[in-house]
Amino acid sequence: MNILKVAYEWPTWLKRLIQLIWDSFSLSIAMALAYIGRLGIESVRPSNEVLYPILLTSGCTIVVLYMLGHYRQISRYLVLSSFSVLASGLAFSVVFLYLLKVAFAAFIPGSVPILHFAFAFVLLAAPRMLIMLSIHSDNYKHKEKCLIFGAERAGRSLALALMQGQDLHPVAFVDAKRKYVGSMVLGIPVMHVSSIKHLVEKYDISKVLLAVNNTSAKRRQEILKQLEPYAIELLAVPEVSEIASGKRKINDIREVKIEELLGREPVPPIDHLLNKNTLGKVVMVTGAGGSIGSELCRQVAKTKPSRLVLLELSEFNIYQIEQDLSVNFPELDIEVILTSVQDEKALKRVIVSHGIQTIYHAAAYKHVPIVEANCEAGIRNNVFGTASTARVAAELGVEKFVLVSTDKAVRPTNIMGATKRLCELYVQGIAKEYPSTDFAIVRFGNVLGSSGSVVPLFERQLRAGGPLTVTHRDMIRYFMTIPEAAQLVVQAGALGARGEVFVLDMGAPIKIADLAVKMAHLLGFSVTGIDTDTDDGDVDIVYTGLRPGEKLYEELLIGDADIETMHPRILAANEFSMSFSEVTSLLKALEKAMAANDDELLQRMLIDAPLAYQPLTPLAKSA
Repeated sequence: MNILKVAYEWPTWLKRLIQLIWDSFSLSIAMALAYIGRLGIESVRPSNEVLYPILLTSGCTIVVLYMLGHYRQISRYLVLSSFSVLASGLAFSVVFLYLLKVAFAAFIPGSVPILHFAFAFVLLAAPRMLIMLSIHSDNYKHKEKCLIFGAERAGRSLALALMQGQDLHPVAFVDAKRKYVGSMVLGIPVMHVSSIKHLVEKYDISKVLLAVNNTSAKRRQEILKQLEPYAIELLAVPEVSEIASGKRKINDIREVKIEELLGREPVPPIDHLLNKNTLGKVVMVTGAGGSIGSELCRQVAKTKPSRLVLLELSEFNIYQIEQDLSVNFPELDIEVILTSVQDEKALKRVIVSHGIQTIYHAAAYKHVPIVEANCEAGIRNNVFGTASTARVAAELGVEKFVLVSTDKAVRPTNIMGATKRLCELYVQGIAKEYPSTDFAIVRFGNVLGSSGSVVPLFERQLRAGGPLTVTHRDMIRYFMTIPEAAQLVVQAGALGARGEVFVLDMGAPIKIADLAVKMAHLLGFSVTGIDTDTDDGDVDIVYTGLRPGEKLYEELLIGDADIETMHPRILAANEFSMSFSEVTSLLKALEKAMAANDDELLQRMLIDAPLAYQPLTPLAKSA
């Protein structure tokens, strides 16, 4: 191999010259051997009647091979199909020899052309085959071994691509279909799913590649649940549509996301609800650069609004979503507004100048510990930002205003949740005063992968080698994928008119500790204490204790009552509300307290307000 590696560095012209010399010599030797094989060595004597056919055939065959592109092939990247060109060139030499025999009465016994083909193919193909096999053998030793889940078309195409690559080598297909198990595909055995543990131990497997992109989301999730406990990194091939369109190649593998394991089979949207407030309308999304806001923009864009206005305070965030929408929805009329929802003059100017008809209000500070430490900023942005946007929308006759709320607003134990509950009460109150604008509130739990959430935190910790930090071993949360949440927000918003609260069906709650383990397994890490009884796992889980304002579990309903709607995953909540005058009086009192820069007073006022806010650490009583 060392000699071959040196040869690879030679200039191309020198390598081709060596090939030509070897092939010319081999073709001549093959003809001589053909004569000897036919007549016997004693009967063959150097003479013009033998030398002319040898030299003429060798020269013409070299020319034909060159014209067929044989010498443009790189020996170390040859595959078995490459030898068909060689066979075609040698087939020409057979025909050429018979023509010499018939047309010019050359001394060529009838079996010589056939013997020549056989000897020539061996002499020309053998060194190339040895180079190819030595390269494949070396690659096999150095390539990382992997399994391919799925032995059908996508799996076979992936295997071919990987075998020609430099990084991964498939040692087996894994498939649940009995018709494939026990057979060989492309020289690779097809094993049952139950063989994974044995294969992992035998070949030191660290990756499984999923080639099952033509299955339903439910079946894909079942497969992921089967594979996740093995703590092997799971990678997936692109979707068939992306491959067919040329956007991606079969070997453009990607990591499997936790959303694919925990997500649900999507419920088809109800078109009437999805389009009611967006189709052909001018829509504005506040907080358009955030996790929920940006996905709301994508979902709204699909419904073909006449214009989509993105309102955001962060320049970087709004740049990202604007670029995304421009690429994926090139015909969409997009307006970018860089301002704060607290700026009423700017809000009025935007709504009037663009003729805004629908507003999805997603702008908010949501990170619990940060808002806990910055009470005034949280109230100013969340409460007064919402009040400004809702009031301006009502005064200017906007058709629809949808507030994006959170499960942390239900019996809040932190300032962020208290501010969001107060936002809900404000929207409920103003809805009764301005019947010309339809108001709705949509409340849901955590979304997988949102900025500042636990999913990207765990991912960063895993890539850094751990440990995974979990606040409490019994902490549970509701989770939903961002696209599902945003689509349901649009549909739920269409159901409301008088400030109704709609709650999204979040499915079953998930233990954060279990989420950490599943994420580790998807990336191929074993967890100490879970996968091993000793301390030899890849990563540890460290329990850090509850953070300020954090509670063990979240709720979605303040009371027990909920009302079914026409959508199976949207419920209407029948909850306490305040009059608009009571809410505005509370906001005026908070505004005075903010002027005094007294966070403790602000927090006490939130506790005394009808928000059911009870901080986990009670405030000291005033003297």
